[in-house]
Amino acid sequence: QLQASGGGLVQAGGSLRLSCTASGSIFSRNTMGWYRQRSGSQRELLARINIGGLTHYVDSVKGRFTISRDNAKNMVNLQMNSLQPEDTAVYFCNVFPVLRDYWGQGTLVTVSS
Repeated sequence: QLQASGGGLVQAGGSLRLSCTASGSIFSRNTMGWYRQRSGSQRELLARINIGGLTHYVDSVKGRFTISRDNAKNMVNLQMNSLQPEDTAVYFCNVFPVLRDYWGQGTLVTVSS
């Protein structure tokens, strides 16, 4: 499993930084992604970063979220700025494409208006 951390309660317009650690065998071989699941919705991909650092974002977070990876620490991060109430969700990391066995519990982000 991949363990995400860093969630919490923040006011609209605020920022949070999420982190996810993985074993070296997982991290070094895979594109990594951040996903979220809002209440009543399916889990969705937000951003991904390949081994070389090339990134891709969905439109809803482009310009607000930044994904990065620290290869020395086997860690992938998600810097989230200008958070809005609609960003409230449980956030997860996984490889891309996802592997079901790698889902962890995620970290809850709550954005108040």
